[in-house]
Amino acid sequence: MRSVWRSRLPAHGPAAPLREWLLEPDSLTARCLRHCRGFRVRVLRQGRFRPLADDAAQGRLPVREVLLECDGVAVVFAHSVLSTVRSGRLGRWFGRLGSRSLGSLLFTYPGFRRGPIEFLRIERGHPLHRRVCEVAGEAASYWARRSRHHLGGSSVLVTEVFLRELPAPV
Repeated sequence: MRSVWRSRLPAHGPAAPLREWLLEPDSLTARCLRHCRGFRVRVLRQGRFRPLADDAAQGRLPVREVLLECDGVAVVFAHSVLSTVRSGRLGRWFGRLGSRSLGSLLFTYPGFRRGPIEFLRIERGHPLHRRVCEVAGEAASYWARRSRHHLGGSSVLVTEVFLRELPAPV
């Protein structure tokens, strides 16, 4: 099942604090670092997997799923899929990230271009909903955003699912 991602958040969408995080045009990692005393990336899985129907990709591709944690609390579930099995430099970097955030690469290396940000309220029935609930607990829905980052002929689709209210600035 493929969902209809939107280029704008609906007017009846999330409240102001979460809306600001969803609309962040720059690195979500950098914003977390500014708003948390302790930031951590916890890798949940990484390897070649069959992408979700929503990823608009086929075959077994490099997939990475992580939790972004602020002050010991998981706040974002990130699901990233490379466009091809052989993705050149991007594929090598992707495979060597370890517990570093993908954002630390995407927003610091000068060759990356970010595509438009899209938004979706992820509800039961969406392929990511079950994955998110496995690590964050059951909820009726979650707000998410995604964008494609390009480097040469390769790209990575990054989907970020917001698990709870994010911390206020410290």
